[in-house]
Amino acid sequence: MAEYIHELSGWPNFTWSHEKLASKLGAVRHHQGLLIGRMEALGLQLRAEAVLQSLTEEILKSSEIEGEILDRDQVRSSIARRLGMDVGALLPADRYVGGVVEMMLDATQNYGAPLTKERLFDWHAALFPTGRSGMKKIRVGAWRDTQSGPMQIVSGPIGRERVHYEAPGAGKLEGDMRAFLAWFSGKETVDPVFGAALAHLWFVTIHPFEDGNGRIARAIADMALARSEQSPRRFYSMSAQIRAERKTYYEILERTQKGGLDITAWIDWFLGCLDRAFDGAEIIMASVLAKARFWETHSAAQINGRQRLVLNRLLNGFEGKLTSSKYAALAKCSQDTASRDINDLVKKAMLVKDAGGGRSTSYSLAKPA
Repeated sequence: MAEYIHELSGWPNFTWSHEKLASKLGAVRHHQGLLIGRMEALGLQLRAEAVLQSLTEEILKSSEIEGEILDRDQVRSSIARRLGMDVGALLPADRYVGGVVEMMLDATQNYGAPLTKERLFDWHAALFPTGRSGMKKIRVGAWRDTQSGPMQIVSGPIGRERVHYEAPGAGKLEGDMRAFLAWFSGKETVDPVFGAALAHLWFVTIHPFEDGNGRIARAIADMALARSEQSPRRFYSMSAQIRAERKTYYEILERTQKGGLDITAWIDWFLGCLDRAFDGAEIIMASVLAKARFWETHSAAQINGRQRLVLNRLLNGFEGKLTSSKYAALAKCSQDTASRDINDLVKKAMLVKDAGGGRSTSYSLAKPA
């Protein structure tokens, strides 16, 4: 008896209930259209900032799902550099961050180009520029082979591991991936949003690489969503929502991969997650508008480059409280210079001193009057 979906005789001929999903798809498509309309009305500069924030969240959260924490400022700077955006001082990004950004931008900016084996190999090589995943050497830019053993998703301590899923054997990969790529790059036969859900599940079920399959599956889904909008501009982050629902995400994947070829439940969850991701875009829009209002309010203020840099870091979602020592580290200046800069910003009503004092004195952005 088959234990996994890829062992079924009809694999990969997925089915689903159009009747059960039609109303939800219509609602999601309506929400998607409203969001895009609102974002397009922002104006060129604000729209570019919204795209930058959305792509930054997408890359950060897709990596977080796999337990990898990237530097937000490196990711943001790397995206801005590649999109030719003027966001002030750009931080250098390490090779890994640069590779993740390159993959995501290729998927979303070149959404209309065919998805080929060579393109996926390039994405995989970009994800693992050193040829290693952590301390382990892996096959890069190639399908996994038999030497790595069966590809299993497991949890639990050694000796009491629980196998959540076992992917198709390496000998099936060439044929399985040929079928997937032919479908993805062929003529559309389903709504592109359905296609995003199907592509995500299909690819991650095949699990063709030794590592990086989840991130690449989510990039493929983003590519399909860009096709659904016929636009390279990303105004929301599906990965951020998946990260928030990570436990449910893995549960529905496991149930689907151990179920039949009817994937109605998976598509239903995917559509709901996408709809909630659109709600998350409202937070990005509010952040972009708040940043614009802040600089409009203080347009006449005379400040130096260090102060502008730190204020923008705060406006872009600085985590934690700003102290003089953090200011000095961010602006690469002395503690005395940091204190003078902060006091000047407080006098100009751009920063406010938080409650408390002494060695724990911290500061926040002043709210517009």
